[in-house]
Amino acid sequence: MVRLPVIVGLGGVNPAGRLSVHHAYRRLVIDRLAKADAEATWRSLGAMMKVTDGALPDAGQRQHILDHTLVRRIESQLFDVDAIPWNRSFEVQAASGDRLLFRTRQRLLPERIPEDWRIQDVADAPGLVEVSAPRSLEMLLPDVRTSRVQSAGQLPTGFEPERLYQSRSHPRGLAMTVYGASDAIRSVGIDWERIRSAVRPDEVAVYAGSGMGQLDFNGTGGMLQSQLMGKRVTAKQCPLGLAEMPADFINAYILGSVGSTGTNLGACATFLYNLRQGIEDIRSGQRRVVVVGNAEAPVIPEIVEGYRTMGALAEDEALMQLDGRNDMADHRRACRPFSDNCGFTLSEAAVFTVLMDDTLALELGADILGAVGDVFINADGYKKSIPGPGVGNYLTLAKALATGRAICGEESMRRRSHVQAHGTSTPQNRVTESAIFSEMARVFGIDKWTVGAVKAYLGHSLAPASGDQLAMALGSFAYGLIPGIKTIDHIAADVHTDRLDFPMDHVETGKEGLDMVLLNSKGFGGNNATGLILAPHVTRSMLARRHGERAMKQWQKNHEQVAEAIASYDEAMTQGKIEPIYRFGEGVLDGPDLTLSDREIRIPGFDQPVNLDLPNPYPDMSD
Repeated sequence: MVRLPVIVGLGGVNPAGRLSVHHAYRRLVIDRLAKADAEATWRSLGAMMKVTDGALPDAGQRQHILDHTLVRRIESQLFDVDAIPWNRSFEVQAASGDRLLFRTRQRLLPERIPEDWRIQDVADAPGLVEVSAPRSLEMLLPDVRTSRVQSAGQLPTGFEPERLYQSRSHPRGLAMTVYGASDAIRSVGIDWERIRSAVRPDEVAVYAGSGMGQLDFNGTGGMLQSQLMGKRVTAKQCPLGLAEMPADFINAYILGSVGSTGTNLGACATFLYNLRQGIEDIRSGQRRVVVVGNAEAPVIPEIVEGYRTMGALAEDEALMQLDGRNDMADHRRACRPFSDNCGFTLSEAAVFTVLMDDTLALELGADILGAVGDVFINADGYKKSIPGPGVGNYLTLAKALATGRAICGEESMRRRSHVQAHGTSTPQNRVTESAIFSEMARVFGIDKWTVGAVKAYLGHSLAPASGDQLAMALGSFAYGLIPGIKTIDHIAADVHTDRLDFPMDHVETGKEGLDMVLLNSKGFGGNNATGLILAPHVTRSMLARRHGERAMKQWQKNHEQVAEAIASYDEAMTQGKIEPIYRFGEGVLDGPDLTLSDREIRIPGFDQPVNLDLPNPYPDMSD
């Protein structure tokens, strides 16, 4: 029996706010929500952004919230786009004579003195020396420059995850991890100790990371910059910069897990790579609980400039040309998927989801947000260039649609499915991805396939990008509303539109109007991935067929308490009463703490042992 990976928790933070209880999703469609739902999200954002203390924001405060969430002009909490520090190469020449004279502190002299320098002490000035150098001298002069890219998806203004716990100079991506993973774990509504007691220690897994590592100054960026800036490298910058460090932090400081761990990197498809690892563990029975996610904080000058010089980002000048203006770019509408566009928009996010096998989810009364039908990954084959498109995405989409058809039926696949596009807002993506969608719709008999593109609101968060898509898909299931592509007012002439619908306003489906959503991702290097996400009502129907109505009634009874716990957590978060989980130095174990035998290992703090009575995995090849 293949176990079903049920989605029982979702948490984190992106430019739309906190992900748990669908708040980030609700920010996107807040103008179409029922009053109570909208007000709950206004309150949540107001508290996150330190606009209110959890009270309902007034009209002026709401406008501030609208202006300082989603994609917008890069704000000073990240960096000053008008004054980015850099060192300009500078040549100094002697005004007269054949030598250049200058004075400096002796302690500032280079460790290796150039052979053609002459140095002597300055009389009556202890510690000061006079240097005679050749007629010209090359130097680096501190300067500032203005960024040609000034838009990005940023966490809500005023939200500072590193101030919510004892972060100790953690890179921003790791501070976001602590907040996001804590939010995901608590969003389950079941105390982690209760979950841990229900499974063996090695039946838990964490697959999380960041596609580019931690590249700000507290991570790898600082390790590479420090000596060029005349500073010392710290002991933390190298290790905390590693790409798998989010998983390490979750294990060591949030869950205390001794189960499987790691991260799978696949450029922009990284979240789906990790999700596939998680669902394969659950379906095989190796793990019963898996935390999957990614955190990325790439909105720093060096990464912005790196992608810009590739020609990948939307520069202000190009945005103004699109709009026929010369005063200021429309930063809010920098990302325009499937319309006339000029590049993608970087963003930051931390997205984590909690998966359980179906039996455990029912036993614990867990919230059923949906299920992962499957995740498909295929490369492009031979390529002309690393970022160029290929054929792999045809394979991933076709297999996801075919699996959705096999699970839910032909009519469901054709009439009740929706695809969340990679939708980066580059001229190449709008053509190639729409061509694939159109061809898939033709092949599978879909007459009008709704295409969403949430990067229009959130930007491109790189590794967590498909996590952003997942969060919006789960919100669409819950509220029966697909976010429209509201940053565009037309579809570009070269976009393939046959059998496709690119809505520029939100699409109402009804709360059970969607059976499945496909999450599509096209990463650099040919890292194509498509995830099939099943709706909650479809998931419950599948569980009823496997476990029976009696089990479902018992689940419903157990779930009542879980639902109350989720609501209580949500309200406490809105009021700012809950800090992230961060258990530094707690419950540290060593070898002598274990109780060992040849049949099991018992670990303090875990109710169940690690089983060592293992079968031969290759019985047909052994004596």
